[in-house]
Amino acid sequence: MSIVKPDNLTDAKPLKSLSKVFKRAKGRANGTITTRHKGGGNKRKYRMIDFKMKKLGIPAKVISIEKDPNRSALIALICYADGEKSYVLATQGMKKDQKIICDEKTPIEKGNRLKLKNIPVGTAVCNVEMKVGKGGQMARSAGSSVIIQAIEAGMAQLKMSSTEIRMVPAECFATIGQASNFEHSAYRIGKAGRKRHMGVRPTVRGSAMNPVDHPHGGGEGRQPIGLKYPKTPWGRPALGVKTRKKKKESDRLIIRRRQKKRRK
Repeated sequence: MSIVKPDNLTDAKPLKSLSKVFKRAKGRANGTITTRHKGGGNKRKYRMIDFKMKKLGIPAKVISIEKDPNRSALIALICYADGEKSYVLATQGMKKDQKIICDEKTPIEKGNRLKLKNIPVGTAVCNVEMKVGKGGQMARSAGSSVIIQAIEAGMAQLKMSSTEIRMVPAECFATIGQASNFEHSAYRIGKAGRKRHMGVRPTVRGSAMNPVDHPHGGGEGRQPIGLKYPKTPWGRPALGVKTRKKKKESDRLIIRRRQKKRRK
């Protein structure tokens, strides 16, 4: 089993005052499986992450960089100048004893948080707000970031890693840099047991089932699915089907949809 440990990770236990018991449903209701492939898993504590960072103008010092079992990116425990501590998302390259600050306008340095209207065009940012004051919602997973393409008429145009371009109010806050732990996609699970520790139950291929159990089932040996397109066990289209609501309010903010990847 190959697990890459980030260089800046510190050996620190979660702060009790900022963590709480986290009970998961594990895909069951009254003992009956209601959601497939969920169950088991090691016990976890939920770290309360400050996605808003409301303490404007108060510098903070990074005490430790920790691995959060509830998310792919690393988190940083910071201590403000007034003594208050909180967990925030760590950016790539963030280290212990680093100084960061959140304000309407701050130096353009990795880890600092400021309003989009004060960030130069072409800068990579993460933990971006979609609504003013709601806290970061975009680019929070490991290694993710968005690029500021333009700022005009009070709106910032952001390019996602999926190639989608959308508008966000320029008054929203964002953190300079890329979300930490970009090596996350290179992790090797190594064995089935580790997947069970992660709370994931086994998945059976539909083509290995009988026709009565799955639309892909049946046939002698390894047969193709025999359908025009893949389906779920309940007969609904799968793979490549758009699931977004057709008349969603935020459609007007999307300038360009994400481009489909062509299969080789």
